[in-house]
Amino acid sequence: MTDVNLELWKIGIPSKTQHNEVAPNQFELAPIFGFSNVATDHNQMVMQTLKRVAKHHGLECLLHEKPFKGVNGSGKHNNWSMGTDDGLNLLNPGSTPCENLSFLVFVAAVIKAVDTYAPLLRLAAANAGNDHRLGANEAPPAIISIFLGDQLQDIFESVATGKPLAHGSNGRLELGVNTLPKLPQDLTDRNRTSPFAFTGNKFEFRMCPSSDSISGPNFVINTIVAEVLDDIAGTLEKAKDLSKAAHDLIVDVWKKHSKVIFNGNGYTDEWVKEAEKRGLPNLRSSVEAWPYFASDESVRIFTKHKIFTKEEIHARLDIVLEKYSKQINIEAACAHEIATREILPACTEYAVELASQIAVLEEAGMKALSLKKKLSDITALVEKASALADELEKARLGAHTVDGCLKEAEYYRDQVFSKAEALRVPVDMLEKLMPKDFWPMPTYEDLLFRM
Repeated sequence: MTDVNLELWKIGIPSKTQHNEVAPNQFELAPIFGFSNVATDHNQMVMQTLKRVAKHHGLECLLHEKPFKGVNGSGKHNNWSMGTDDGLNLLNPGSTPCENLSFLVFVAAVIKAVDTYAPLLRLAAANAGNDHRLGANEAPPAIISIFLGDQLQDIFESVATGKPLAHGSNGRLELGVNTLPKLPQDLTDRNRTSPFAFTGNKFEFRMCPSSDSISGPNFVINTIVAEVLDDIAGTLEKAKDLSKAAHDLIVDVWKKHSKVIFNGNGYTDEWVKEAEKRGLPNLRSSVEAWPYFASDESVRIFTKHKIFTKEEIHARLDIVLEKYSKQINIEAACAHEIATREILPACTEYAVELASQIAVLEEAGMKALSLKKKLSDITALVEKASALADELEKARLGAHTVDGCLKEAEYYRDQVFSKAEALRVPVDMLEKLMPKDFWPMPTYEDLLFRM
């Protein structure tokens, strides 16, 4: 980490928050907050630096979202806020009435944007590796929701309903007169299961893939919030009474979009059912999410704000779908080759050795029951794995008959990926039964704890 810091400082990237994470040999690094385009460049350079410095130490830096099954994977948290050209953070609660009004309007804009364009946020965090993590109790679920914290939620409900604040005040909050109760930052960042959380003076988008650029999430957040703010500006600029117009706007947003607010545990099955009742989309795979990028509404807002042309949107959609298909194809081909050319021959060789040992022991009058049981288990698993490997290869080759990028990606998700997952089950069981001397590659234990 010292070498990483030194290399980052050389190219002007200050970073902090460096500590061990959940998985073995997993670490967190946070470059300091900056403008969106600069932060995106910095993030890309950090990834390059991590890989380069790792090789100098005889190590490999894994940026894949889920390199090891059963062990926590990796992702990115994208901290996002808005500011004026003179440096005022528009998501800072502030301490004066005018700042309170501004703060609540801008938070309302984010709430409306996230609820209205939830599929776009989901696809901004979509790739093949991240499909292993989202909703797997180590990353936020695939359901987009916002965590505000109890105090901030109470403030919005007080404004929307006219009821007294539940926290910090006995009176009704009247915009432009009273100031907001204090919002300690440590009270707004307790829920690590939320995909989009308010954290003191910013929002934190916690679904981003570890191997991807953060440009995708940022251009999506910037665009959807800009679209909502454009509409809000049109309303407020015509208002004769700004405070009343802002109040009415916040009430309207809360009544229509508060369904996206959730402060509870996003990992539970109960939340999946509740989200369905609320009408929140649950796009479990990348292939489900990406088509929303080319929807009529997405094309409208991205072309309106001159982010992309319609042709560029469809081109990018084809590219991510093709990339997904190629990645699953490569992974499936590797799985088949590793299984049939390395693991299964090694297991067969050991089975022959084991059968010889059993024969010798029986000739000496020993029963060798445990060895017979082990031989039976290994040969059964070899047969099962061999059959599944054949099915996987047949499915992989069948993808060439599918026309269209979306249909091909769906085929790889439904037919190829599922069979690759099935193949690894007997192979993982074989790894536990085989002696290390016969296993043709480093074991999980070697990779995670010894190498």
